Amino acid sequence: MAAAWEFHLPLSPADLLRDGGPGRYVVQEVLPARELPPALTAFRTAFRARGALAVLQHFDPLYSLLHHFQAVGTDVKEDALELMMRVVSHHSNELPAILGDSGLSHTDRTAHLNALKMNCYLLTGLVDAFEMETCKSGLLENKKSRTKTSGSLWEEEREPLLRLLTQLLQLDLHKLWGGSVVEEEFVSLMTGSCYRVLENSSIGLQKYRATREAVTHLLATALVHYDHMFSATLKIAQMLQHFEHVAPVFAQAVSLWATEYGLKSLVGELLREIGQKCPQDLTRDASGIKGYATFITELAEQIPALVLANMSVLLRHLDGESYMMRNAILVAMAEALVHVLNGDQLEEAARGTRDQFLNMLQAHVCDINGFVRSRVLQLFTRIVQCKALPLTQFQSVVSLAVGRLRDKSVVVAKNAIQLLAAFLSNNPFSSKLSCTDLAEPLKKEVQKLQEMRDRDRSTAAPVITPEEEWEAMLPEVRAATQQLFQPQQEGEEEVLEVEETAESTSEQITRLLRKLNYKSAARLTQKALCRFQGKEPFSGPTEENEEATILGVLKRLYTGSCPGENSEDPPHGNSSHKTKEVVPEEQSQTELVKQEMLVQYLQDAYNFSVKITEALSLISKMMYENCVSVVQEAIEFFVTVSKFGVPQAVVGVRRMLPLVWSREAGIKEAVLNAYRRLYLSPSGDSERARAQGLVHSLSLIMVDASLGTIQCLEEIISEFVQKDEIKPAVIQLLWERFTEKSQCSSLERRAAVMLLGMMARGKPEIIGSNLDVLVTVGLSEKVCEDYRLAQEVCNAIAKLAGKPKPALGNNNTPFRLPQNHMLFGCLSKTVSKGFDQPSGHWIPFMEAAVMLIYQLAEGAEEICAHILQVCSQQALEKLQEADGQKADPGVSPSRVSGGASSLPTFLLTHLVSLVGQVALQQVAHLEVSVSAELRRRRILREEEKTKKRSDSSMRQKRLRSTGNETTMEEELGLVGATADDTEAELIRNICEKEILDGKHLFSAFVPLVLKICNNPGLYSDSALSAAAALTLGKLCMISSEFCDSHLRLLFTMMEKSTLPGVRSNLIIAAGDLAIRFPNLVEPWTSHLYARLRDPCPSVRQTAGLVMTHLILKDMVKVKGQVSEMAALLIDPEEAIMGVAQNFFSELSNKGNAIYNLLPDIISRLSDPNCGVEEESFHIIMRHLFSYITKDKQTESLVEKLCQRFRTARTERQYRDLSHCLTLLPLSERGLQKLQDNFDCFADKLQDPAVYSCFQTVLARFRRAGGKPENKTLAEELEQKLSASHNRGLDSAETCQEGSRTPVPGPAKQKPTGGSRRQPLSTANRDDDFVTPQPRTFRNQKRAQKRPPPKKAVITFSSDEENSSEDELSAELTEEETPTKTTPITRSSARRLR
Repeated sequence: MAAAWEFHLPLSPADLLRDGGPGRYVVQEVLPARELPPALTAFRTAFRARGALAVLQHFDPLYSLLHHFQAVGTDVKEDALELMMRVVSHHSNELPAILGDSGLSHTDRTAHLNALKMNCYLLTGLVDAFEMETCKSGLLENKKSRTKTSGSLWEEEREPLLRLLTQLLQLDLHKLWGGSVVEEEFVSLMTGSCYRVLENSSIGLQKYRATREAVTHLLATALVHYDHMFSATLKIAQMLQHFEHVAPVFAQAVSLWATEYGLKSLVGELLREIGQKCPQDLTRDASGIKGYATFITELAEQIPALVLANMSVLLRHLDGESYMMRNAILVAMAEALVHVLNGDQLEEAARGTRDQFLNMLQAHVCDINGFVRSRVLQLFTRIVQCKALPLTQFQSVVSLAVGRLRDKSVVVAKNAIQLLAAFLSNNPFSSKLSCTDLAEPLKKEVQKLQEMRDRDRSTAAPVITPEEEWEAMLPEVRAATQQLFQPQQEGEEEVLEVEETAESTSEQITRLLRKLNYKSAARLTQKALCRFQGKEPFSGPTEENEEATILGVLKRLYTGSCPGENSEDPPHGNSSHKTKEVVPEEQSQTELVKQEMLVQYLQDAYNFSVKITEALSLISKMMYENCVSVVQEAIEFFVTVSKFGVPQAVVGVRRMLPLVWSREAGIKEAVLNAYRRLYLSPSGDSERARAQGLVHSLSLIMVDASLGTIQCLEEIISEFVQKDEIKPAVIQLLWERFTEKSQCSSLERRAAVMLLGMMARGKPEIIGSNLDVLVTVGLSEKVCEDYRLAQEVCNAIAKLAGKPKPALGNNNTPFRLPQNHMLFGCLSKTVSKGFDQPSGHWIPFMEAAVMLIYQLAEGAEEICAHILQVCSQQALEKLQEADGQKADPGVSPSRVSGGASSLPTFLLTHLVSLVGQVALQQVAHLEVSVSAELRRRRILREEEKTKKRSDSSMRQKRLRSTGNETTMEEELGLVGATADDTEAELIRNICEKEILDGKHLFSAFVPLVLKICNNPGLYSDSALSAAAALTLGKLCMISSEFCDSHLRLLFTMMEKSTLPGVRSNLIIAAGDLAIRFPNLVEPWTSHLYARLRDPCPSVRQTAGLVMTHLILKDMVKVKGQVSEMAALLIDPEEAIMGVAQNFFSELSNKGNAIYNLLPDIISRLSDPNCGVEEESFHIIMRHLFSYITKDKQTESLVEKLCQRFRTARTERQYRDLSHCLTLLPLSERGLQKLQDNFDCFADKLQDPAVYSCFQTVLARFRRAGGKPENKTLAEELEQKLSASHNRGLDSAETCQEGSRTPVPGPAKQKPTGGSRRQPLSTANRDDDFVTPQPRTFRNQKRAQKRPPPKKAVITFSSDEENSSEDELSAELTEEETPTKTTPITRSSARRLR
């Protein structure tokens, strides 16, 4: 058939509808959609008859199908797709024979070429149409429609279709074009379908793996056979820019093409195309950046060698703004370092590239972007794990990692910890990295190296022979000699004289030569030649001239004077000596090199250990970060460090203990796992050996451990015991240590009892089944030798008591032992026996014993009363012995106060402490145990009544006439509530009226305690004063009436006492009283806050802890005085600083508490009279503002701070307020607030510091990015700031005059200075202690009639014992007692009316 036209592939489908010129195919008619099914049938029939050439007459119907694709039914589309695949497949099978026919006519070739282009155009058109439809249907997955079915069919047919196109392209199609190059439009048509398929966002899913492979092979065929390289490079770069999901697909495809198809040049072309992109343009195209970065990253992981070869074209992006591109290039470098530039056999060029890459990576550890810093640390972690980091780079990278621990980004800090852990796990130095253990061998080997060097230097032959030295010196010596024959200069004197003998003259000349004084040596030689003619060494052959003679003598003298060189020695002897020394010299050099390598290795190991030790202190602080993952990494790090024997790791292991109480389940589990790995998996061959290892490790933790550490360890061990993770062999070993069946020290024995007590919390039967052993061994006759062991025995037995407050609904009888149990007999005997013995550990044991008696004994008050009577009787006997009187058994204990001064101080201290402990435990016993028992019995009675009622008949229930109200009360729970109030009132009456009345035992000791407290001059012993103060606080816990009458004394002592122990004890007592009697203590709150400025660190720490508990429990109103707590954030004591940080951290969890307090804190701390320095103020504010995270809070604070500029009086306050603004993360609305309140601070911008702060605020806002209109607003604000700043001196003077408003000065000026406010002096004047004034008067008239109170006069006693009783009184007068303010509502502590 003669074809009168040629089919040209159109740029767009519409081109086929327009006449493109003579000889070009044009679509004659676009059929309507309803006529397409018959047309397809006709084409199918023609195909059966003529094969693939049928399309030459039936192209228009199929073109019409593509034109109406959206309107055509699914069946028609699927039929068309199936038909075209059959046509192309048939044509593909026919073409090899046709192309191989050498006699193919031009007409047939043209016909097959047109048919091929038409069939491929239609098939690829269907591919594009189906892909577009699939993408749209993917957005409507839940909608069941025929489109989805069509899409599903297309997904099944897509892969076979791509394989069909690949098969077609693999044919030698060039012959259809007459042997010339296949037209580019045809190749683009075939490959365009591949790119269209890849645009589908779901192509990356695993189920489409076969489709991706088909696309890869089709494109590979086009690249290999059809010169598609240039087009592919542009298309891939374009798609990477617009479609993020194709980056991994293309990375895998390019890797395959480079390795299997030999298309390595494509990698270079693609990377060059990406490298030529302008970094500034990429910054504006986030999608493109991500695609390029992912592609580079994935490609580097798969073919690092090829990427390395083209790395130079990418390096320009390392200086660009896009952090994703920087990350990608750094990843490529790391992959090259791991896979290519790794090993000791690298060539010099490769080694240089490796070092260059490592230097670049290290430089970006300090990148401006946190994501880059984090990524580089991750890359170094991988490099270290793959052992690809040279030893020479270890120290520098470790130092960088330690520095990043302080990074403000938690992700960076987390990755820094991971890197250090990787360094530890993969370090080439040692399995033990203790600085102490490494320092000694290093010192020893350095000394050995020095000795080897000295020995080698003394035995080694000189490198330069004397003859060689003379030849080097000869020009200068000749010049100096020639000067001898020139006229002497004026002023030049002759100072050298010839010695007496030729030998001494020779030595003198040699010394001059060695000092390089050639002229003097030559002149002296000239004189010697005249004086010592014929004598050696001045004799010899006479030279032609005098100059040559002098030079000859000098040469003989110089070369003959060197050690080891003797002109008289025979030559053969020297040669023989050298031959013998060759081998030892080589050996010594080899040993020296080995020793130098050993010293370098030990030095590197030591330096590495020092850096790890430095990191420990930083990471231990990070365990209390807010980020859970950082905390987990820190815990994991300390587990790793512990395995390498670093001694300081124990500090971190202890520091993680409190995290077992964390609310985050992940952190608690991390701590448990850490201790499980550290202690529950000890090494050992037998069960016994492993138990010994575990017990030994746990005992080490408890050496010098604080009470808090022990409580945390108890929580962990009880968890292990409940899960049966501690073997019975461990418990057996602990019992053996306690009973001394196994040899151990007293410390280990005490640790064994503590561990048994901890385990008993998880399983009380561990103690319960061996109670008799604990009592007989731990509380035996030898108890006086070790009261601390007896104290731990009491603590362990106390675990049998369980929880002090039973759970609701638990009406079981509490565990109690009978009053005559041997335990209480032993305790009474032991306490009484040790009462009159001076021991520093008796009081803690006594407190534990009394607490145990009240927890476990029936009739505990009788046992303790007996102990009190016995001990007071002993005190009386001691008193009578001292006075020389006979003991009178009828003497009342009250007589102790009459002659207390005659008693030994320790005995009085013991007695006062015993009274206080029994009093406190009695109150606790009534409030907790007795109250709970009353409630339990009442509930049991009510249950019995309810049971009886249920057994009564229904008739009786109906006839009840007065039961409605009772039923209603029962339903509302009023019966139980009323009963609870009745029981509480009963307990309260006992405390208020009975315990301290004259009939009770305690009343006999109250005067003694008061006398000691009132007379610090007479009773000056610090231990006695502290014990009495604590006992006074405990007695105040009993009765509100007693507390009210003695609060003046308590707070006077807290304020005036010179003993830190007294002040600390009274702060603790006041904290407990604030919870028990809040209304009484509330007027004295300011005195509690004042202790936060105490000069003694221990008192400040105690005050900080007490105020933390009171404020967080809402027992103290948080007023402006909370700035005293903020001032502790800069305390020089780290522990106190930690208390303050913990307080604000917990306070931040209570809603908007910190936000509400910030304005007052800022006002107080920026006040020039408060004494907080400016730098300290910045530190405090930086910490407090870190808790402001909500946008609304930020906006509101911006407005409040701006308004504060109006009331600020000093330049210091201006600077402080402006600094606070820099600490806020300013949002768009925050910037608007700043603009709205510009007038508030405009006149303050003349101050350079204030102006600089506002500049910082704007710079930070710009870095955060935002909308264009916000940037415009920022620019406007900056212009206003600049204009106000540059107004000039006239405006500044005007502003100053305008701000000179008379401001009332503070009532009392406080000295400023120091990093912290001035501490309260313990030697205050008497008028400094002012009784708190009432805020509100309930009876205003009565208050007006009362005469004004006198100023408080407090007189402390002198040390004179003969002072009168009135002079020794330290109490305030009755009128000075603070009146009660508005009560704090508390349901658990009601006052009696």
